[in-house]
Amino acid sequence: MINRSFWKGKKVFLTGHTGFKGSWLAIWLQMLGAEVIGYGLKPKNENDIFNVAKLDKHIVDIRADVRDLNRLKNEIKQHKPDIVFHLAAQPLVLHSYQDPVYTYETNVMGTLHLLEAIRESDTIRAGIIVTSDKCYENKEQIWGYRENDPMGGYDPYSSSKGCAEILTASYRNSFFNSSNYVVHQKAVATVRAGNVIGGGDWSEHRLVPDCISSLIANNKIEIRNPKSIRPWQHVIEPLHGYLILAEKLFSEGTTVAEGWNFGPDEHNALEVEYVVKMLIEKWNSPAEYKVTSNSNVHEATYLKLDCSRARTLLQWHPKWNIDSTIQKVVEWTQAFINGEDMFKVSQNQIKEYY
Repeated sequence: MINRSFWKGKKVFLTGHTGFKGSWLAIWLQMLGAEVIGYGLKPKNENDIFNVAKLDKHIVDIRADVRDLNRLKNEIKQHKPDIVFHLAAQPLVLHSYQDPVYTYETNVMGTLHLLEAIRESDTIRAGIIVTSDKCYENKEQIWGYRENDPMGGYDPYSSSKGCAEILTASYRNSFFNSSNYVVHQKAVATVRAGNVIGGGDWSEHRLVPDCISSLIANNKIEIRNPKSIRPWQHVIEPLHGYLILAEKLFSEGTTVAEGWNFGPDEHNALEVEYVVKMLIEKWNSPAEYKVTSNSNVHEATYLKLDCSRARTLLQWHPKWNIDSTIQKVVEWTQAFINGEDMFKVSQNQIKEYY
């Protein structure tokens, strides 16, 4: 359970606050009474959740790049946060093929810059580095990956997340070691989630946002890999785990400073085609879909996580099945189309979950 009194008045520095996942986390932190300092780039799309929920009116909104080490250090020194969540990233596999240098600069060097800023900070006690389920060396195995499985990554995006994991582990061993915790007073963990979906994500080359855009425009939905299996979960699910873990890092130190999986139940690891059909049904649409010729880039066909450690040690577990998850995406999007207050709509979905 999240301890609301713990978060009240805490200063939380959130990189990537203008992104899909970062925006949902900022809303939740603001609800808990935390003072949120966001550090990120301009939202990519006019209708992204950050813009439509008018988050700039509710948090400190700093527009800057994690590749800018000096700016990042200076902002952290100025705002003196207690806790850091690092979500700033280049998040797309296909884009990583188009621009691998930017992908590594952002996902690897950006993480290095954040770790350096944490190391030099006099106030930060807990840090959570968000990577991806794709950080593992994917052998297309039928069982879920555990936290101690090898890091890897076939494509530039996935390997950049594996690099970020190895980098963070090195900093834990070198600078945030448990043997010296009394001196440095810092605990840093990494977190890996499944394919997160939810309202307010309009990114290209993501299944659900592409489907939603097609449904709104009454276009035929195009899918690339209908039989690929992914671990689908609502964005609120892993964020719940991140918040629980951050409390423990702050209160208990390095005892939980390691890598953690926050994926969906096994029955939510489903084929792409199944998710598309369910989305069309929930939208109450006669829409059709077609399979497009696959691009000549590699994408994993099977991937899921073993989250037994988070269930056992953090008492975290998923709450929404795929039916509820898709329903919430549809409800949020239709509320947006109807011109509702999207900050309140997002808050209400968090309340319904929690």
